[in-house]
Amino acid sequence: MKILLIADEEAPYLWDYYQPGRLDGIDFILSCGDLKQEYLEFLVTMSNKPLYYVHGNHDRGYVNFPPEGCECLDDQLIEAGGLRIIGLGGCIRYNPGPYQYTEKEMDARIRHLRRRIKKAGGVDIVVTHAPPRGYGDDEDNAHRGFEAFLPLLDEYHPMYLLHGHVHQSYGTGQPRRIQYGDTTVLNAVGWQILEIDAPPRTAKKGFFDRLRRKK
Repeated sequence: MKILLIADEEAPYLWDYYQPGRLDGIDFILSCGDLKQEYLEFLVTMSNKPLYYVHGNHDRGYVNFPPEGCECLDDQLIEAGGLRIIGLGGCIRYNPGPYQYTEKEMDARIRHLRRRIKKAGGVDIVVTHAPPRGYGDDEDNAHRGFEAFLPLLDEYHPMYLLHGHVHQSYGTGQPRRIQYGDTTVLNAVGWQILEIDAPPRTAKKGFFDRLRRKK
């Protein structure tokens, strides 16, 4: 399957200079945050495919005007195309703004999801805004990654952790893909297509049906 990944920078190729057909063949869209609501609404309309997003630290406008037609993935576990996906948006707390968390607060969010992950039989993709500490982050206060993500990866071995927040233009020298054990940590800033085969579902029968009914 093909997943469109977006984060932090609105791509003129997909918006200002969009041409019909450019979104053909994608199965769904994952946003790692810090994008205009209008951009997400445009992509979900033009693609006619589901779009799931987490919040970035600059997504203040989402508080009162969340992007229409899109589904917030923060603190949720969903199934899309046979993949089990969780969302943990926001960045390390560096000022009083929204969608910022201490390590302790992020750890509590992860613990809140553990029961659902266990019932689902694991997780395939973790969608975040900030990267894990030491894997694609930077040393300044605003762009330091979360140490709390590392035990999550150690325990569940997801195929991918997708993040934004650290732009390639910052000159950190960080590659877009970094391997952490069994997990590929992928910087989604801008846009790219991720092609992936869905593994056999290991969740208990009926789990995702019950999850949908609770929404």
